[in-house]
Amino acid sequence: MNKLLLLLLISSLLLYACSSAKKHHAQLPGYELVQHWPQLPDGYQLSQVTGVGIDKAQHVFLFHRTGRRWTEPFPDSMISVNTILMLDRQTGKILNSWGANHFVMPHGLTVDKDDNVWVTDVALHQVFKFTHDGQLLMTLGQPRQPGTDSAHFNLPTDVAVAKDGSFYVSDGYGNSRVVKFSAAGKYLFDWGTKGDQPGQLNTPHGIDLDAGGNVYVADRENNRIQKFDANGTFISLWKNDRAEQLYSLTLNKAKNQVFAADYLTELKLKPLGSDIIRLDTSLQFISRFGRSGQYEGPISRYHDIAVDNEGNIYVGDILNNNIRKFAKR
Repeated sequence: MNKLLLLLLISSLLLYACSSAKKHHAQLPGYELVQHWPQLPDGYQLSQVTGVGIDKAQHVFLFHRTGRRWTEPFPDSMISVNTILMLDRQTGKILNSWGANHFVMPHGLTVDKDDNVWVTDVALHQVFKFTHDGQLLMTLGQPRQPGTDSAHFNLPTDVAVAKDGSFYVSDGYGNSRVVKFSAAGKYLFDWGTKGDQPGQLNTPHGIDLDAGGNVYVADRENNRIQKFDANGTFISLWKNDRAEQLYSLTLNKAKNQVFAADYLTELKLKPLGSDIIRLDTSLQFISRFGRSGQYEGPISRYHDIAVDNEGNIYVGDILNNNIRKFAKR
């Protein structure tokens, strides 16, 4: 090969590499981990952060297990200290806390459009609705009594609240179903059986609604997201091909986007970490980051996810007992 041909070949390869780099850069998700967030009081230690939500003022709510991890059998005693924290989204400082002597094994948390706070407790098999500052408004399910009927849950995981106040419960580890209730807490209907076919569920672990009232379920052990209409009719699904489990999801209604978090291990022993995945509401893939790239931070296990009105992402990390914030660049 003469020198001219060699130079032409090298130039072509360099142009292709630059083009590919620009294309790759354009596909970067545009988020960065916020260092030194949250700013907690000296000596204060979070436990497993299992639920995350955002209120109307864009404060960040978190639900954590305060000195506990999931153990079986579950403990007998209530957690005697506060389990629900309200954080300033800019600084991560604690603005309020409550929830002592209410819970045994915290799980999901949702803040509705009226700033009510909904949580689930898997040990109690119950769903609770509180005011913004922690006054109990509603309790569903029988304490410590799992069941499959309209009055019982079996390890319920999460809640999604519709515009009219009716709500859906992902129920959960034991029943693999979704249950809908009226705003007053009256049972309406449920759907889902355990399995891996479209419309079936295997540990519905997270749930949210889009602006049109369609229901999105993080079908954890099937490692996918399923979309249903408000009556539970299956619409579509997205199967995750890069992990073992898909833990949680949330809807950014203003952008018509779905944000989800997965988790991967090696032989179910060695943690490999989580990805944050972005889809549109038709469940078409947009981007992902975390374990698979574009992320400098610790190996994490994201249990729940929330997005504020600026597009910043918050995830509860149950591997490192923390909540992490990814700022939109």
